[in-house]
Amino acid sequence: MADTATLKLPLLAASQAQKHVTVNEALARIDAALQLSVVSRSLATPPAIAEEGTCYLVPLGGVNAWDGEDGKLAFYLNGGWDFLTPLSGWRLFVSDEAVSVSFDGTEWLDNVLSSSPFGAAMRAETVEFDFNLSAGTTALTGFVIPQGSLVLAVTGLVVTAITGTLSDWSLGVDVSDTRYGSGYGVGTGSWVHGLTSQPQAYYSNTQLKLTANGGDFSAGTIRLSVHLLRFDVPRA
Repeated sequence: MADTATLKLPLLAASQAQKHVTVNEALARIDAALQLSVVSRSLATPPAIAEEGTCYLVPLGGVNAWDGEDGKLAFYLNGGWDFLTPLSGWRLFVSDEAVSVSFDGTEWLDNVLSSSPFGAAMRAETVEFDFNLSAGTTALTGFVIPQGSLVLAVTGLVVTAITGTLSDWSLGVDVSDTRYGSGYGVGTGSWVHGLTSQPQAYYSNTQLKLTANGGDFSAGTIRLSVHLLRFDVPRA
């Protein structure tokens, strides 16, 4: 056997010359695979310039040096690309999405807390975005909360001061203006910590609603984060 079974680390041969070459190659693969993090899982074309040890998860349709390596981990080692096939149970962090994913033997699942042999899963997710206010007494954020989810909380931060004639503001949804709190500040750095007393189910895509109290919004930017659970059904 020339390589180890899982990470395909090169093994030393009896009476081998230049043993350091084989050992260093094995250490480089361990360095790339340990505490596994990938730069991206959406890039189909290898970057023209890559740093030693960087890793990507090759999506469907990989080209050039990644042709035929779909679904594998691509490591840039010793000036070229090396590949590793993931095994069931592997977890990694996707840096450009700030999301943790795990491999169930068939596909990568995002933010999984628990899963079943046939792919049923419970996921914990955070949907984050910056919302720019415009003039008015209320503002709807557009689609934010996905259907079939349980929301535990909505948090936020005023990143650009809210201007207008309002005294403070409330956060909720169309059917409940204050579901996620009221009396929030308008200055830069003011924060939102809207907990629900129990998980709130949403059966359709839902917008958040901001309401100006005592006046109108004029402008401002709020960074909002929706903390939720979602559930996958098992595969056939």
